[in-house]
Amino acid sequence: MTAGAALAGGVFLLLLLAGFWIPFAVAVGALLMLWEYGGWNAFRAIGFVSWGSLNSFTLTAIPLFLLMAEILLRSGVGARAYRGLGRATGRLPGGLLQTNIAGCALFAAINGSSVATAATIGTVALPEMRSRGYDTRMAAGSVAAGGTLGILIPPSIAMIVYATFTETSVSHLFAAGILPGLLMTGLFMAFIAWRAIRHPGVVPVARPDGTGLGTMVADLLPFLLLIGLVLGSIYGGVATPTEAAAMGVLGAFALALLFGRCDATVIGESLAATVRTTASILFIVLAAALLSYCLGVTGIGRALTEWVVGLGLPRLAFLLAVTALYLVLGCIIDSLAMIVITVPLLHPVLLAYGVDPVWFGVVLVILIEMGQITPPFGINLFVIQSIGGGRFEEVAAGTAPYVALMGVMILLLIAFPGLALWIPRAL
Repeated sequence: MTAGAALAGGVFLLLLLAGFWIPFAVAVGALLMLWEYGGWNAFRAIGFVSWGSLNSFTLTAIPLFLLMAEILLRSGVGARAYRGLGRATGRLPGGLLQTNIAGCALFAAINGSSVATAATIGTVALPEMRSRGYDTRMAAGSVAAGGTLGILIPPSIAMIVYATFTETSVSHLFAAGILPGLLMTGLFMAFIAWRAIRHPGVVPVARPDGTGLGTMVADLLPFLLLIGLVLGSIYGGVATPTEAAAMGVLGAFALALLFGRCDATVIGESLAATVRTTASILFIVLAAALLSYCLGVTGIGRALTEWVVGLGLPRLAFLLAVTALYLVLGCIIDSLAMIVITVPLLHPVLLAYGVDPVWFGVVLVILIEMGQITPPFGINLFVIQSIGGGRFEEVAAGTAPYVALMGVMILLLIAFPGLALWIPRAL
C-alpha cells in the first residue's frame, strides 16, 4: 500500500507540474491508489460514491446563490447599491477605501465568491479612485482584501462545499461566519481610518455629491431587503439554505426588473455564467468524494489519524501547525482545491482532537482567504491587477497589512472560540 500511495502521490505532483487542473489530478491519483489496492474490484463502488456525492439537496443551493448574484451584478443593481453605500461611508476617514470594504461586505451577503466580489467592486471602484488620485497600493489592496469577505460572510460557496464533506449543518456554518465576518470588516475599516489619519496624502479630500439621505436609502434599501429575506429566512428556521436561495433568485429578478436592466442578454449571460461555475464546483466535489472514498477503503485516513494523535502534540500546537500548513498551501493552490486536498485527510484528525467542525470551518475559510491575496498565486491579486492595470507588486504590497489582520482574527478565534460558536448555539 505504501508503494501505491507513493505512486499516486507522484502522479498527482506530475500532473500538477504539467498544468492540469487540481481536481483532475486529485481524482486520477485517487483512482490509481484504488487500483493498486484492489484492482477492478475497488472500482465497483465508484458509481455509488459519485452519485451520492453529487445527489445532495445541500449542493442545489450553490447554483441558486450564484444565479442570484449574477442577476444582481449584470443588471446594474449591484452598482446602484455600491453608489448608495458610497454616500453612507464616503466621508469616513479613508473615503472610498472605506466604501470598498463596506461594499465587499455587503456584496458578500449575496455572492458567496471571493473572486466575484473583488471583481464586482473593483470594476466600479478602481477607475473612480484613480480619477480622484487615491494611492494605488491602498486602493488595490482594499478591494483585493475586501473581496475575501465574500467567502466568510454568508452565504458562502466554500462553506457549502466544506459542509458536504464533513456532514456539518450549512445553517450553523453560515451563522458561525457572521460575527467573525463583521469583526474582520471592522478591523479592515479601522486600519484604513488609522492609515488615512496618520498619512493624509494617501486619501484625497472627499467630494460632496449633492445628494441627500433619501437618495442613499433608495439605492440601498432594496438590496438590504433582499439580504434580509434570504438570510432571515435561514436563521429564522423558515427555509433551508436551498429554499432561501430560490427566494433570493426571485427577489433578484424582481429588483432587476424594477431598478436595473433585465432583458434576454442579462438573463442569458447570468445563466451561462452560473452553469460554468457550478460545473466547475461540482467536479471539485466529485474529486474530493473519490479521495475520501480512497482514504477510507485503503485505511490511509485511519492510519494518518492514529499517527498524528500518537505524536502527542498539544491541541494548540496542532492547530498552529494546521494554520502554517494552510498558509503555505494558500500561496500555491486555489481555495476550493485546498478543501478538496486537505479536508478528507484532516477531518478525522480534527475530530480526534475534539475540534468543533463548525468552528474549524470558519477558521478554514479565513485561511483560504489569506491564500487568495498572498503571492505568487493569490487569485484576487491577479483579478485586481487585470481590472486596475497596475503592477502586481503594488497590489500584493497593498494587501500585506490585511493578511496580518486576518492572522489576528485567527488568533482571536483560537483564544475565543465563542466568536464563531455563539450564534449557532443561540440558534
